[in-house]
Amino acid sequence: MIHADHINLIKDGIPEPGGVWADFGSGAGAFTLALAELIGIYGEIYSIDKDQHALGRQQLALEARFPIAIRPTLHYLHADFTRSLDLPPLDGAIIANALHFQVDTTIVTKQLRTYLQPGGHFIIVEYNIKRSNPWVPHPVPFENWKTIAKRSGFEQTQLIATRSSRTFREIYAAVSFNPDP
Repeated sequence: MIHADHINLIKDGIPEPGGVWADFGSGAGAFTLALAELIGIYGEIYSIDKDQHALGRQQLALEARFPIAIRPTLHYLHADFTRSLDLPPLDGAIIANALHFQVDTTIVTKQLRTYLQPGGHFIIVEYNIKRSNPWVPHPVPFENWKTIAKRSGFEQTQLIATRSSRTFREIYAAVSFNPDP
């Protein structure tokens, strides 16, 4: 996929520019860059990954794509997103191609929801497959995601985009919302 594909997958889950967002399991930053473009200069992103080298590549890619004058504030956290993190209340979060590495997706998703403000947007990007393989050991197809999201306390889960995948049939993006109190 190219940068435009990443943007098109997540754009309908981002209500407006700005806000404080996190990208959990951000890797080299394909979706962090898309998020940066969509939330713009008034946004703030916490990019979280346990691979320090991937975060370094991500920072170089961000600096090459966005001049400092139009870049959101970025915080790179070298950390495991399944462990407790010190984050401010988030307006939104993305987890792209990272949840399928977790054995118990509900436990992880419940924890990630605690970082969101009421009404916060939680965007998931995953392969829409049911059968595991070495690259997607614990698949999270959209039908399963709806159940996991509900068990994790989210509401109003919506499919926002799909793209064909040359490797695994289809990739999807969905948004779920942290309920208002």
